[in-house]
Amino acid sequence: MEIITDIASLRTRLKRESSIALVPTMGNLHQGHLSLVQLAQQHAGCTVVSIFVNRLQFAPHEDFDRYPRTQTTDCHLLEQLGVEIVFLPDEKELYPVPQEFQLLLPAVADTLEGQFRPGFFRGVAIIVLKLFNIVQPHIAIFGKKDYQQLHLMQKMGQQLNLPIEIMAGETVRAEDGLALSSRNSYLSESQRQQASHLFRTLFHVKQKIEQGDHNLRLLEERAKCELAKQGWKVDYIALQQRKTLLPANTSDTDLVILGAGWLGQTRLIDNLEIALTL
Repeated sequence: MEIITDIASLRTRLKRESSIALVPTMGNLHQGHLSLVQLAQQHAGCTVVSIFVNRLQFAPHEDFDRYPRTQTTDCHLLEQLGVEIVFLPDEKELYPVPQEFQLLLPAVADTLEGQFRPGFFRGVAIIVLKLFNIVQPHIAIFGKKDYQQLHLMQKMGQQLNLPIEIMAGETVRAEDGLALSSRNSYLSESQRQQASHLFRTLFHVKQKIEQGDHNLRLLEERAKCELAKQGWKVDYIALQQRKTLLPANTSDTDLVILGAGWLGQTRLIDNLEIALTL
């Protein structure tokens, strides 16, 4: 496995490759990340995993400075999987000058996560476009756990005519249903016991809809109340159309329920897809 830290060397190295998959990460890798890497390896001859904590997607009050950085362990895990290249740039390499050029994102980027983390998706889009330009992959892998991010990256690729297939990796969960996340490490022992309530609440809504309850807004409100009773500060519970991520209505058959909330100082997100038959 090669660890490359500068753009010029990476571009030179990748000239040898005819099929490249990119897995963008911020490091602190867990089994969820590794499942995306394994998916990439199934579809390309060379897998590039980038590790970079992107300042642009963090608001001033968020956890940029304390976000877990575990590069040595990350590289060991990737080497065990047989990854060909880890791209490990520093901030100066990717942002050699202040980022004055910005991107105008569609309105859906200001909903859900975008409502509670203004500017987040703009920061994500900028770093992803940079990585696409540097690596020029044929395939890029994003996890369904960050469902809105995946949606926006797919739309960006489509609308900017990028010659990259955006593939989705399934969410990996702990035994109690909690979606694996680097931020789970922030949870105290008691909070970790409460954390699976987000998944269970979303799953209950999914079951109710599949059983024929189509009062979607009421289901959302009841789910928020249920989480609040468990000690959560809820940002949103939202039933949306999968294709557009606009609010779902009773005639929709392809839905996704998304949720986000706080346990103490830790913010967690999750989602579940719902497929109904007419």
